[in-house]
Amino acid sequence: MTDVQSMLERAFAPLATSIDAGRIPGGVLGVVDRDGNRAVRAMGQAQTEPTSRPMTEETWFDLASLTKVLFTTERILKLAASGRIDLDAPLISVIPDYRHYNLDNWERKVTFRQCLGHQTPYPAVFPLYTYGRDPDLLRTFLLQHEFPAGPAVYSDINFILLGIALERIEGRWIRQMDAGEGFAWSADPDHSAATEDCYWRHRVLVGEVHDDNCSALEGAGHAGLFGTVSSVLDFARDKLATAGPEALIRTPLSARRTHGWERPYEGWSGGEQCSAATIGHTGFTGTGLWLDFERGHAWTLLTNRVHPTRHFDSGILPLRRAVGDAINAI
Repeated sequence: MTDVQSMLERAFAPLATSIDAGRIPGGVLGVVDRDGNRAVRAMGQAQTEPTSRPMTEETWFDLASLTKVLFTTERILKLAASGRIDLDAPLISVIPDYRHYNLDNWERKVTFRQCLGHQTPYPAVFPLYTYGRDPDLLRTFLLQHEFPAGPAVYSDINFILLGIALERIEGRWIRQMDAGEGFAWSADPDHSAATEDCYWRHRVLVGEVHDDNCSALEGAGHAGLFGTVSSVLDFARDKLATAGPEALIRTPLSARRTHGWERPYEGWSGGEQCSAATIGHTGFTGTGLWLDFERGHAWTLLTNRVHPTRHFDSGILPLRRAVGDAINAI
């Protein structure tokens, strides 16, 4: 049995327990190492309402906030490496009309690097979708909306703004951009994990984005990417092989964050047994990816924990931590 198979065997038990207990409908766990060896297993249901379908290793997932690291962070850092943007320049270097009716406000001083590290005063949550369904108007509204400055917290607004910057640079909306090899902006409902029975869209969401703001914006930098366990592991394998210690995705910006990613702290989603050279990120729909550069392996846990509703204690955080601790058990 290879190392990745042994890790999968250990770590699959807490996932199976959660599914058997009815905490989540189903999930897929995958492990890969720096040499490309991998192990994958699926269990449970991809959908339970209004019809039932089994989860498979080929199931497509709404990756939710993994979009931030799999797509947006990658694009922003490549633009910085090529000299097209300066990470320490304010967003107005690309979005000059951002809050342009008040040239002295704090928003016009926010930089790309601060957004990548969630080091800005934006609120944690903002229901942009409740202001309408016109994606152009919603972008304009967001760029002129006055937010009170608060403490630095994890906020989708950081990556919605980074997404708007990408759109300005490329001259097209995010959904018109290449999602990356193995990824897409939607998926075939017959081969996708269902998410929520949405109150305002009046249907079970399958193969279309779950995130409310991303849906209203018709594509955004904080959510919207779809992929399979294979595409996520391919991405992870590439990063394990190429992201050296100097890589910005591994460079700390705070006690909890690097450029785009999280780093280990007490109680974080990757568990307590990973090395200090680990980065990770999670998605609201029940997805997650963690890369341990010191030990040379990565793991992804993809679930549909919001199906058919988010208003239920799925136990996703302790599940993620239990899987991470089992992966890295010595």
